[in-house]
Amino acid sequence: MPSLIITGDDFGLAEPVNEAIEIAHREGILTSTSLLVSGPAVEDAVQRARRLPQLRVGLHLALVEEHPVLGAAAIPLLVGPDGRLPHDLVTAGFRFFFKPGIRRQLEAETRAQFAAFARTGLVLDHVNAHNHMHLHPTILGILLRVGREYGLRAVRVPYEPPLRSWRAARRGLGGRLLASVGLFPWTRLLRARVRRAGLISNDVVFGMSDTGSLNEALVLRLLDAVPRRGVTEMYFHVATRHSAEIDRTMADYRHPDELAALVSPRVREAIQRAGLQLTTYSELLGIPARTTSEP
Repeated sequence: MPSLIITGDDFGLAEPVNEAIEIAHREGILTSTSLLVSGPAVEDAVQRARRLPQLRVGLHLALVEEHPVLGAAAIPLLVGPDGRLPHDLVTAGFRFFFKPGIRRQLEAETRAQFAAFARTGLVLDHVNAHNHMHLHPTILGILLRVGREYGLRAVRVPYEPPLRSWRAARRGLGGRLLASVGLFPWTRLLRARVRRAGLISNDVVFGMSDTGSLNEALVLRLLDAVPRRGVTEMYFHVATRHSAEIDRTMADYRHPDELAALVSPRVREAIQRAGLQLTTYSELLGIPARTTSEP
């Protein structure tokens, strides 16, 4: 059967995000989540994850926009006056590539985030990066090298088939094609390096071009677009309500609509009709979930 992984990103960013991910898992189709270990609500997220033995949790590696795990004194070349990691992704990408001092600090912060995840005691299901920054060859090399020490087994490949997503969304064909062409060398390199490292990945992803607007109607159409072979990951940004931390970068996202889609009986029925197997990266590798929740 074709496999479908349903992931909620930014677990730990804010309590409304954490609440929504728990609801979407308990009452809906969400199978996994990606933990932002530097998020303001990370402790709340970890406590929820410990109560949800079937929820698989990965690391949402954040090397841009968010607060670092390390203090500013340890990584002064990465942290701006606001105490956050770089906001300008293009400029950051060039600096990551050309400045050895920054690369050393990137590795230190990456290691700190993997270590922070390990301290939660949760089993590492997968890794992806905030704003898909693991497409950057420098970050990818660091991620693979450090991740090997922490049991890394799976990495998200952010390749969204542009025609399939356009047919579902019914808008933005030009932008989808340009994004796909522009990212193609990097997604191809990412997939090849992940494979060489002996890790697994998804074949396609949905949620990139329509992030923040995956309502029930769109999700139903995207399910029709899911390839009937291989592994598809569909990722969401859910929340029960707005908050200052969410609105800082996602003020125009319709988080409750995405949550409603994940708990929709119509969406669950569409998955069953399509013959899609809800799963996780760990399940694809035969790694069993915990059978009981922790107190």
